[in-house]
Amino acid sequence: MVKYNIHFEDNKKEAAYRTLINPKQISRLKVKIVNIIQKKKKYKDKEYSAKRLAEELGTNTRYISAAVKIGFDMNYSSFVNKCRIDAAIALLKDKRNKRLKMEDVGDIVGFSNRQSFYAAFYKFTGLTPKQFKQNMERENAEEK
Repeated sequence: MVKYNIHFEDNKKEAAYRTLINPKQISRLKVKIVNIIQKKKKYKDKEYSAKRLAEELGTNTRYISAAVKIGFDMNYSSFVNKCRIDAAIALLKDKRNKRLKMEDVGDIVGFSNRQSFYAAFYKFTGLTPKQFKQNMERENAEEK
């Protein structure tokens, strides 16, 4: 896809270290990752990295990467961005936030800049945030 410079992985090679972690470890790490990234909303922290997550969990980034890849079928950055986009969608759907600018929405959910917010939003929804908001407004108008 040329728009927003998104490239989808065609070459899916299995990293060797992924086979070194047993399924129970993956399962435990997955629960801990969800607790920290989603429930504690660390995705909003622009500086929160896989390295900091690994330190917090007392493991290393390879295990974090393997757990995210196996548990969520995406890499760490995509997982964090997915959490951010889910939060952005919730903000956009909330009528109390209808006056928020798109840049503000991106900033609130943890994106460093407008371009990365739009690229991630487009990757996960197939729409820009503005198009998504316009579709929602159209649907709300039709309901009335």
